[in-house]
Amino acid sequence: MVEPKPADVYGKALGLLARREHSVRELKQKLAVRGHAAAEAGAAIDRLTQQSYQSDERFAASLARKRAAQGYGPQRIHAELKSHGLSDPAIRAALASLDIDWVASAAAQLRRHAGSRAPADHAERGKRAQFLLRRGFDAATVRAVTRAEMDDPTPNLD
Repeated sequence: MVEPKPADVYGKALGLLARREHSVRELKQKLAVRGHAAAEAGAAIDRLTQQSYQSDERFAASLARKRAAQGYGPQRIHAELKSHGLSDPAIRAALASLDIDWVASAAAQLRRHAGSRAPADHAERGKRAQFLLRRGFDAATVRAVTRAEMDDPTPNLD
């Protein structure tokens, strides 16, 4: 097998970045799978970072916006960003830049999931809370949403 040239590694990494943002860890993994040496991949990624084609901060902000728009909570987004090898300060900055009302987001997800009817009993309320926890909302947000749902005086019109 012919060893890829450094220019090929750079071109392949640039091509990946042209499609969407990638973290450094993600680029290294994808280049390794394609048979590029770790040293050459690292050099190509360093060059791309210096040229501002690759930015972990930009990747974090992009992924955080996308996941928040999909209805995921801050804990889930944090865990996913951490799995991409991002630092805690970069993750905190990405989450802070979102400017989202997490309680309203959780309530919208719950309405989408369970409809507008009130929970029939404590077990149903627990199931709804578990749904929100799995989506990545913190316990305080889940409590606020599920309690508001129980205390809502509006009649069920379904």
